[in-house]
Amino acid sequence: MKHSIIRHAIRILAPAIAASAMVACTSAADVSSPVTTSLVDGRSGSITFESVTPTNTRDFLLHYATTSKVAITGDLSMPDNAPRVVPAVIILHGSSGVNPGERVWAKRMNALGYASFVVDSFTGRGIRNTEKDQSQLSMSADIADAYAALRLLATDPRIDKEKIAVMGFSRGGVAALYSSLEPFRQAATQGNLRFAAHVAFYPSCGIAYNSAHLDGAPVMLLLGGKDNYTPAPACIAYAETLRSKGAKVTVETFPDAWHGFDRPTRLHSLPLATSARECHGAYDLDSRTLTMVRDGQTLSGSPAVAESKRCLTRGVTLGGDPQAQAQSPADVAAFLKAAFEPTQGLSLH
Repeated sequence: MKHSIIRHAIRILAPAIAASAMVACTSAADVSSPVTTSLVDGRSGSITFESVTPTNTRDFLLHYATTSKVAITGDLSMPDNAPRVVPAVIILHGSSGVNPGERVWAKRMNALGYASFVVDSFTGRGIRNTEKDQSQLSMSADIADAYAALRLLATDPRIDKEKIAVMGFSRGGVAALYSSLEPFRQAATQGNLRFAAHVAFYPSCGIAYNSAHLDGAPVMLLLGGKDNYTPAPACIAYAETLRSKGAKVTVETFPDAWHGFDRPTRLHSLPLATSARECHGAYDLDSRTLTMVRDGQTLSGSPAVAESKRCLTRGVTLGGDPQAQAQSPADVAAFLKAAFEPTQGLSLH
């Protein structure tokens, strides 16, 4: 009975933790382009590669190698006049899928002298967006895609495999943030392959993934002070948790910014979008247990499962913020420079 409750908890946790994060997956045979397993030939542009679609976190941690395979795509671009070997940044999208915002950030990375790889986690799985229904895709699938992209880019002779960062937005930010936890890395990679840095824009931290073991890479959180989709306070608290475990964490909060603050979009509402802003809990990767807090009481087992459903709400606000749009690119550039060239030091406050 206990194991049944835990399995059920894992199933429902992913959509709650994503908050910005299963339809049937298409197989690799359903994708017209052949699956690329190596970039030794130095190709760029649209690339179809293989990932997995875990149905829940336990599936990811215990059965990664035998989990259902899927062919997804990514867009790889190299900087102009680049040296022989360059760093790279994997870019993960939010609940609306790949949009111009991810493309803008890819160009920014190229301008800094880095390769960029924009991953599309939805199309290959037959998903358009997850704003109204986050249960279409487990958040662990986005983390799986991040690591699949890491493994692929590590085969490219133009890319320094020790200098590959991951950056994500909203549910992509969740994947960028929690991929810093060592249990995910150990399940998805072999040897010492790991991310050099994690950059998470407005991720959800209400129901956090926890582990005593981190991958050792620096983490950056960029948050909106008015965000009612994935509120900043929970992520600020989570940053302190990571610091207590030895992580180097940079937090940048833009006081007047809402969700999606880096995009040049007008302030608008999504009445049916699901948020975990009222949720307070954690899923421990080491023990694979869910705990929730309600009215000051810590819940576990079936009460925690019930609370992780009950706490979900609908209705969010999104829109760009001039200050954040102007400042966040420079902040990210400084953070990545320090991560890729540690001797330069971190100049952010």
